[in-house]
Amino acid sequence: MNPCAVPTAVPDVDGDKRWQSIHRRFISDCREKDPDVIFLGDCIFEMLQDTDTWNQYFAPLHCLNFSIRDDRTEHVLWRIENGALDNVNPKIVVLHVGTNNVSNSAAEVAEGLLANVTKIREKLPGAYILLPSLLPRGQHPNALRDKNAEINELVKEQTKGLDRVQTVAIDKGLVQADGSISHHDMFDYKSLTNTGAKKILEPLHDLLSQILNENELERDLTPSE
Repeated sequence: MNPCAVPTAVPDVDGDKRWQSIHRRFISDCREKDPDVIFLGDCIFEMLQDTDTWNQYFAPLHCLNFSIRDDRTEHVLWRIENGALDNVNPKIVVLHVGTNNVSNSAAEVAEGLLANVTKIREKLPGAYILLPSLLPRGQHPNALRDKNAEINELVKEQTKGLDRVQTVAIDKGLVQADGSISHHDMFDYKSLTNTGAKKILEPLHDLLSQILNENELERDLTPSE
C-alpha cells in the first residue's frame, strides 16, 4: 500500500504534542470563523502567512491558513479525516503538499495528493480545489527538484476533467538562467522570502480573486424566492 495515501498522524517525537495542538486549534477556528478560502498544506504556505504579500493580498480575502511545517501528504489526509474541514464551508480550498515526501517516488506522492483531493471533495462537495505546483528546491539542480517537477506533471494530467479542481503554476521565476535559485527568493533554498513570496503568490491571488468574483456574480444572478 502506498504510504502517501494512508492517513497518518505525525509521531510526537519531541513529546510536547504540538502537532495535535495545532490541529485542534484549526478545528476550533472552523467553528468560530467563516472563511471564503482555506489553505491546507505544509511549510511552504505555513510560512507565507507572515509575509507582507500575504497580509496585502490574502488576508482581505477571508482566508484561513491550515498549513503545518513538515507535513506530508499522509499527514494532511489524516487531518482532513479528523475534523480539519468539518463545520466550515469555504468557497475554495488551496492544497499544497508533497515536497516533504522526500523518500517517496513521484507517482506515490501524486497518488497521495489525489487522495487528499478526493477526501476534500467528500467533505466539501461544492468547493473549488486549487492545487498550486510544488516549488523547485535546492540552490542548484538536483534530484528532488526534478521529482517535484514530475509530481506537478502527474497531478496536472490526473486532475484533467475533474469538476472544480484546477492546478496553478506558481513555480515560475524562481530558477535563474544558470539553473540556480537565489537566496533573495528562497533564503534556505526551500522557504520563501518576501521577494520570493510575491513571485509565487501573484498568479494564485489572481485566480482566487477571479473565482471568488465569479461566485459572487452567480449568487447575485440567482433569483430570490
